Amino acid sequence: MSTSALLFMIAVQGTVTAITAYYFFKVMGAPAKEEPDSYSDNDE
Repeated sequence: MSTSALLFMIAVQGTVTAITAYYFFKVMGAPAKEEPDSYSDNDE
């Protein structure tokens, strides 16, 4: 494997890992939805 191919592979893997981590932490850091306690709370 040539040096340029190795550098390109490392750059692509780093980019994909960074994007995956960004969206993972964005989803995990989102506030939880408030769910109703019972079905009677939805009666209006």
